[in-house]
Amino acid sequence: MSKKRFEDPKWAAGQALTLDYNYCMAEFVGDQGLSAAALEGLAPRLAAAFQELQVERQSGRLAFLDLPYQQEMLAAVRRVAKPLLEWCWEFVVLGIGGSALGARALHQALRPPQFNRFPLARRQHRPALWVLDNIDPDYLFGMLDGLELRRTAFNVISKSGSTAETLAQFLFAYHFLRGRVGEAKARERFVVTTDPEKGNLRRLVVQEGFPSLSVPPAVGGRFSVLTPVGLLPAAMVGIDLEELLAGARFMDQRLQAADYQENLASKLASLFYLFAFKARNILVIMPYATALSGMADWFCQLWAESLGKKQDLKGQKVEAGTTPVRAVGATDQHSQLQLYMEGPQDKLITFLEVGKFEHRLEMPDLFSEMEGLHYLGGHTFEELLQAEQRATAFNLSKAGRPNLTLRLPEINAFTIGQLIYLLEVVTVVAASLWGINPLDQPGVEGGKQTTYGLMGRPGFEDQRREMAAGPSKLEKYRSS
Repeated sequence: MSKKRFEDPKWAAGQALTLDYNYCMAEFVGDQGLSAAALEGLAPRLAAAFQELQVERQSGRLAFLDLPYQQEMLAAVRRVAKPLLEWCWEFVVLGIGGSALGARALHQALRPPQFNRFPLARRQHRPALWVLDNIDPDYLFGMLDGLELRRTAFNVISKSGSTAETLAQFLFAYHFLRGRVGEAKARERFVVTTDPEKGNLRRLVVQEGFPSLSVPPAVGGRFSVLTPVGLLPAAMVGIDLEELLAGARFMDQRLQAADYQENLASKLASLFYLFAFKARNILVIMPYATALSGMADWFCQLWAESLGKKQDLKGQKVEAGTTPVRAVGATDQHSQLQLYMEGPQDKLITFLEVGKFEHRLEMPDLFSEMEGLHYLGGHTFEELLQAEQRATAFNLSKAGRPNLTLRLPEINAFTIGQLIYLLEVVTVVAASLWGINPLDQPGVEGGKQTTYGLMGRPGFEDQRREMAAGPSKLEKYRSS
């Protein structure tokens, strides 16, 4: 077997993510920025955060940290994918939140936009990937109606096995497919990814014999992209899983080798945390690459659901967290940048910059008599996009608007693995600074339980009655 490129230390070092936070500092953005003393002042708390991280890792509570080393999990994904790849043209993910965003982010980052239409992809039996992450009936029916169902496989993803939206999608899709191909073949075309022992979906696997994969019990949904939740869809579309996990391992080793005050995770967590206390409660994540917009969406859930907490670990009211917003350069220079440049001083902007793109597209040197066109001739689209990112960062700093840049040398499986792992660690370190639990989500449980009651699920009658008691009051402020 030939040596994989990620096994070359020189290549790996050249693919390392780097951080530039000059434009966060007071010497560049004035009193809106941070002082070196403010960052240094976090040293004792960072030390405690990293010590806690190691303790929690050893206890197994932060099981996502060890996912890049799980070769058995990788083998299980390949076993399930192999027979599907012999016939599947359409691979559909039925999931929501952490069961969908990671798969979409990997696909968008590491496959061309029209990959599934390439003749080579068809010849290699690499299907199109569709992620159905909502229960809008028109969208759901429209997606299913356009598929070649005899060549379609479905991946039903819910760690708990009780996610109402995913179960509803499954019931409809299974009925839909069963009517086209029959019961036996329909059963073969659904792969269930869920808890290894508990939940409705695991019971269904045991009862009906659906092919299945397991989500490690100690890994929460929003941290599950490097489990079969994200890896099976990635395997189906031909993403190099070994390189992806190698990138995550590389970042893990970097974070452990570097001093806790100097590594990327501590710097990012410190910046995000300190600016929250300078009234910058909106965290904009702005990749200058369309391929990374899905990664930005994935991060928004990771950050919001992990850190938006009413109480700290002592039970005190803190209402922690900042609001993540996804923007894409250069697209959103023409939609959001005006607000960022001159609106309220409540945002910290994090750019994702790409050092080198896969394709070199040069602008033709035409229309020499028109200076407004001619100056572009001979330059590449990469140059233009990178110039726009640097110009935006610089002009934000001139306006006293703090911003930082996280740079990926290229977009490949190795750098995306690094990015995923880094942002997960950053989130946990930030939670430690806030003194909150990053692994639960109590704020969304009430809505789930009321929905169960409204839909008639046994055991949730009180929630239904509570909701039913409100309509007479609600009429007061309704307009026709």
